[in-house]
Amino acid sequence: MKKTDAEISTLIKTKSNDLGFLDCAIIPIENLSEEKSNFERWLNNGMHGEMSYMNQNIEKRLNPELLFENAKTIIVVLQNYFPNKTQNDPEAPVLSKYAFGIDYHFVLKDKLRKLLAFIQDEIAPCKGRPFVDSAPVLERAWAKKAGLGWIGKNSNLISVEHGSFFFIGELILDRELPFDEIKEVRDHCGTCTKCIDACPTKAIVADRIVDARKCISYQTIELKGEQDQNLKGKFENRIFGCDICQDVCPWNLKSNPHDEPSFKPHPKLLPLKKDDWHNIDRSLFNELFRNSAVKRTGYNGLKRNLDFIKKKSNE
Repeated sequence: MKKTDAEISTLIKTKSNDLGFLDCAIIPIENLSEEKSNFERWLNNGMHGEMSYMNQNIEKRLNPELLFENAKTIIVVLQNYFPNKTQNDPEAPVLSKYAFGIDYHFVLKDKLRKLLAFIQDEIAPCKGRPFVDSAPVLERAWAKKAGLGWIGKNSNLISVEHGSFFFIGELILDRELPFDEIKEVRDHCGTCTKCIDACPTKAIVADRIVDARKCISYQTIELKGEQDQNLKGKFENRIFGCDICQDVCPWNLKSNPHDEPSFKPHPKLLPLKKDDWHNIDRSLFNELFRNSAVKRTGYNGLKRNLDFIKKKSNE
């Protein structure tokens, strides 16, 4: 018996929930023309720093049909990564919460492939491709368009129900599915400027505009050379990523701990004390971060970051 649109939607949403996603929306592919001017202005002002890949495939970012042949549908999902425990030593160098467990790229792509296989088996034959922050897809724009939240003043997607401690993933299909009736989420930031005020490097240079060159996440992950000496003493002990603008956001009072086994930290990670971090050797680094996003900066990069904040604390 042919399934109704409502049944198809329910099946996909139920499978998404079973896979552990916080939320899921099914929407049609379209050109993100309204995002073009803001994105190009950000690039032209050099706010992407050394991330030269941001300046490539611009048309593909705006038009997924150029990224995936015959693209018809995009399924946008959210994956919670808010931990139930953080680092034990309040004086220890700080790792961003998203990097506690296995690299999210692997985790989300695996889940999206399972969702694709389910759709192919239970709904209809189709081709699809998962995307998780590693291809030219404007994920926050799609999530906003899908009604999963609004773009906050710190440029993160914020959900009324879930806050902002989540990853965004996409599954693009070459087949039309029953689309959700989307109601755009209004901006709930109001007059609040907590994220802007709290940023120690003043990277949020305007409402919803982040200069990556000043961002601690960029300085500790994306930047391959030496950190900006003008930012010395302003990292607030961060050595990989930064959660400050999210930590102060009132909407993250709604954040609940995830139950994703892959995001559980290595047993030795959270107990590390300040001196343990500064004395970390390559062997321990490999043990702790074998499958972690921290491998992106590598051992030498982490040591560079540790040296940067250590010099600051000794002055």
